[in-house]
Amino acid sequence: MARYVVIPERSCVWADARSSLHPIHVETPGFEGQIEADVVDGEVRLGVPTHIELEVVRLESHSGLIDTDLQRRLEARKYRHIKGDLREATPIGDARLRLTGDLTLHGVSRPLTVEVTARVSADGLVEVEGEKVIDMREFGLTPPKFLMFKVEPTVKVRARLIARRQT
Repeated sequence: MARYVVIPERSCVWADARSSLHPIHVETPGFEGQIEADVVDGEVRLGVPTHIELEVVRLESHSGLIDTDLQRRLEARKYRHIKGDLREATPIGDARLRLTGDLTLHGVSRPLTVEVTARVSADGLVEVEGEKVIDMREFGLTPPKFLMFKVEPTVKVRARLIARRQT
């Protein structure tokens, strides 16, 4: 397996939550880490160890009230990173993989399975993209409430990683 280094400025996470007032959208570039991968006949095969992380302070919704509460709830000073560690990648067809690993958020690690698309771009970069709905309560987080404004506990998270082969 070859090692690919994640390109932070091209790798992004999006998170969408629902509230009683309006939708909440977070969009943040800046993933860091490495991906173990081989490209065989144009197909990407991921391997271990693959580790990615994102600094909590990077998460932004562009709403001061929501961003302040998000940083406080996630205890950004104490738990500085959201981390993902891959344990297994199983091909399921048509450039799709089922990834099994651990997600660490707010100091709590939980096993997670997600289906992703993995491909190689024309310029030789590995691109991995997928989405998963998570329940923030599973990570010890209480959904925010502001007066009559309530946030649902489930959040749809989508991530795109773009990585360059390490030389």
